Amino acid sequence: MERYNQKIDLYFELKGLPESSKESYGRRMKAFLAYMEKSNRPIEETSPEDIQQYILYLKKERGLSAGTINNYISSVRFLYTFVLEKEWNPIKVPRMKRITKFPVIPSRREVHALIHGTDNLKHKAILLLIYGSGLRVSEVAKLRI
Repeated sequence: MERYNQKIDLYFELKGLPESSKESYGRRMKAFLAYMEKSNRPIEETSPEDIQQYILYLKKERGLSAGTINNYISSVRFLYTFVLEKEWNPIKVPRMKRITKFPVIPSRREVHALIHGTDNLKHKAILLLIYGSGLRVSEVAKLRI
């Protein structure tokens, strides 16, 4: 990986991407390289089948969500195409479909119990503001008079 760092740094500098993206990609690329090393496969000989096995490993053994696995796929794709200069085949390495989850909406009784369960006037006002306005907790915390 050390010999590829200059190439990776150049790419991120040319793209003007934030340092956090570089760090995120770096962590995921290192995880893939560790997997390949554990499998006794040289990184230069990485094949689409190796990447498929890695995705299955992330899904079945690590239990990661589809969105997280897609982030890993993006990092591996970057490594495979830009660093190793190999042709990427999206048919052999598809992105995972995300499952849409609906939010859990508390019943009126549960909301009533929550709001009236506190005696602190400030906390009650915050709960009423969150519920009545639909603001997030972080948004309410940033409100100023």
